[in-house]
Amino acid sequence: MEFIPVNEPLLNGNEKKYLCECIDTGWISSEGPFVKEFEQKMSESVGRKYGIAVSNGTAALEVAVQALEIGAGDEVIMPAFTIISCAMAVTKRGGIPVLVDSDPVTWNMDVKEIEGKITDKTKAIMVVHIYGLPVDMDPVVALARKYNLKIIEDAAEMHGQTYKGKPCGNFGDVSTFSFYPNKHVTTGEGGMVVTNDEDLAERCRMIRNLCFQRDVRYVHEEISDNYRFTNLQAAVGLAQLERLDEFVERKREMGRFYTEQLQEVKGIRLPLSSTEYANNIYWVYGIVLEDAIRVDNRMCQKMFTEEGIGTRTFFWCIHEQPVYQKVGLFEEECHPKAEYLARRGFYIPSGLALTKKQMVTVVEKVRKVIKQIAN
Repeated sequence: MEFIPVNEPLLNGNEKKYLCECIDTGWISSEGPFVKEFEQKMSESVGRKYGIAVSNGTAALEVAVQALEIGAGDEVIMPAFTIISCAMAVTKRGGIPVLVDSDPVTWNMDVKEIEGKITDKTKAIMVVHIYGLPVDMDPVVALARKYNLKIIEDAAEMHGQTYKGKPCGNFGDVSTFSFYPNKHVTTGEGGMVVTNDEDLAERCRMIRNLCFQRDVRYVHEEISDNYRFTNLQAAVGLAQLERLDEFVERKREMGRFYTEQLQEVKGIRLPLSSTEYANNIYWVYGIVLEDAIRVDNRMCQKMFTEEGIGTRTFFWCIHEQPVYQKVGLFEEECHPKAEYLARRGFYIPSGLALTKKQMVTVVEKVRKVIKQIAN
């Protein structure tokens, strides 16, 4: 039985050619020429002046938070339903994540909750676009202006997506991307911070490189990490970026196919295809089990594994993370819509290398498994 993985990247463009160029020239480190070219082209693709490539998406968030000088006691509003990297970037600096619940339809943060969470300690709003649809940005931007707050935009999953025609990654004082293998543009590991602020960009570059001072090496006035990005990674990323439009269309075709084939299956909720401000990019194709299904997502996933289908659970809520509960963060917090998604949601194979034949098999297995657990 063939096992169909939840994700497999597509690497049949110029990746090998550019990697060979790195090896032939000896430029494999963070000093190689592909790094600057990738930074320039990636930032230009989202309408930003500056791009700072880093080692991964988590690093991008950490650099962004440090660059904005978020520190002890500063509050950052963010979704309860997101990857822990978002909260970690804040808590590592001594800041406090302030959580909002999810919109159960788009799976993004409920922007109507944000204003009620703002206090005199709030320094920023961290927007995280989840799984395929962007957050409704106009109300967020209006609140940031009203209360003089910074916006950190986590666009890790949004390569090629737009909000009202404007690229995601264009809305934050700093915006971040990930290039993990399941992203539309991958470098294996990798990330990027983009901004229009020259001073912020320069600060991000310093933070990326152990906070070396521009003119004096090995003398440090601030603590940071080594977040550098290699020429090898940039070579792969550049080849991937050349095909981004193709990849976006491929993902949307996958989403349309799955929706057409699964819309009559009872007991599951499928991704919203569009909102008034964006069409779904289907970074992953998520499924949420409805109340009629008596098992949770993890039990359902075991059944898919037995059928040779890879799946992955949705994010686990920030306020329910054991590491934060141990230190007394988020005590007695409840975000029911986010908790529902975390317990009832998972996604099925939707990587760029997925074939039509494999998709047909996935559909057959989804119908089979859901029918079994619905009875």
